[in-house]
Amino acid sequence: MIRVGLTGGIGSGKSLICTIIEKLGLPVYYADDEARRLMSKDPVLKNRIVDLFGENAYRGGDLDRKYLAELVFGDEEKLAALNALVHPSVREDFKSWAGKQNEFPYVVEEAAILFESGAHRELDSTVLVSAPIEVRISRVMERDGIDRESVLKRMSHQLREEEQLKLADYVIVNDGQQMLLPQVIELHNSLIKGNI
Repeated sequence: MIRVGLTGGIGSGKSLICTIIEKLGLPVYYADDEARRLMSKDPVLKNRIVDLFGENAYRGGDLDRKYLAELVFGDEEKLAALNALVHPSVREDFKSWAGKQNEFPYVVEEAAILFESGAHRELDSTVLVSAPIEVRISRVMERDGIDRESVLKRMSHQLREEEQLKLADYVIVNDGQQMLLPQVIELHNSLIKGNI
């Protein structure tokens, strides 16, 4: 079984590509969602987060995401410390999940910071969903109801697309001009044949 990482900048359309892959019958592991689940449910990870950020990191047993976000965003050291706790837990969870998917020719891990976290090094292949920056900004402004500056701030936490392109094995262009389905089908067929 091939383990594929799928990433792209905010607003690139990762979720849409993953939906198509799921419609083709392949399983997708959503790393960001699973990280949130682990931060809320994994007792070892919860204890480590409390040790690092204090009891206020959880409210009534639930992760206080707003409190944690206020602590870590804008503070590179605290963000790195949180990532150093969460990323290994997600890696182990993904390995366990992938190990149960043996009936599939490939599985996909969707992660916003696949390259930044180093997770790509543990995968067989990587796919970048690419879109022009102005298209991405427009999509996020419309989707999240936020202004341009807020989108740019979020983008600043991700590796620039030019850098991601150097690391990706395969690129899907989601610029609103090129058709997506043929690109995903081509990727799917290549993965099934083991050519990527």
